[in-house]
Amino acid sequence: MKQFGLIGKQLSHSFSPAFFADYFQKQGIDADYAAYELQEISDFPQLMKDHIFGGLNVTIPYKTDIIPFLDELDPLAAEIQAVNVVSFENGKTKGYNTDVYGFQQSIKPFLTFHHERALIFGTGGASKAVAYVFKSLGIDVIFVSQSESSLSNHFTYADVNEHMLAACKVIVNCTPLGMFPDVDSALEFPYASLSEEHLLIDLVYNPEETLFMKQGRAHGATAMNGLSMLQHQALKSWEIWNTPR
Repeated sequence: MKQFGLIGKQLSHSFSPAFFADYFQKQGIDADYAAYELQEISDFPQLMKDHIFGGLNVTIPYKTDIIPFLDELDPLAAEIQAVNVVSFENGKTKGYNTDVYGFQQSIKPFLTFHHERALIFGTGGASKAVAYVFKSLGIDVIFVSQSESSLSNHFTYADVNEHMLAACKVIVNCTPLGMFPDVDSALEFPYASLSEEHLLIDLVYNPEETLFMKQGRAHGATAMNGLSMLQHQALKSWEIWNTPR
């Protein structure tokens, strides 16, 4: 039986094991997919010694931190500097990014001419994939995080106001805020400035409707979670693991 898995720090929220278990059963695939919590990314080499994997997914907070531990990077992963898929090819580990594909597929039905600028909360591995997709679609990107930066397109949470929200009709939460079990937390910004032209995207998918999404919808915005992105990127991961090279 082939072994696959997900590595991250806290994984009780993840639907990935259940998704792949269902997929394997429906497709008649003899394989197993499990979650492996690593307290530090430095634990990764020991995990490799303890198991023989057919492939791995990577999630918060290791999508960037894992890069030095890999032998090779796919050109897209190298450009973005974020990895969410590890394959094992000819005795070497190679990092890929399927978040780009997953995010692009999930947002296609929701983008309109109103969406010229995007406000991205968070600067981790997922936000890099999200920004890459927006830039490829000609959508300007502004990053928001807790720390200050000298970059012209980078602001702090305190900087977000009604004027910024009027200019940015797409808002993406790339942070773990609102993720199970911390379901009562959400990004703090003036939700009252949202309108029906706004699209809110939460990469969190557990719970199905986060407080961020709920508050956005209460002010007329369209809101979607990250479940579709998870499903698209997961199937793309499986394709990578099973493509002969």
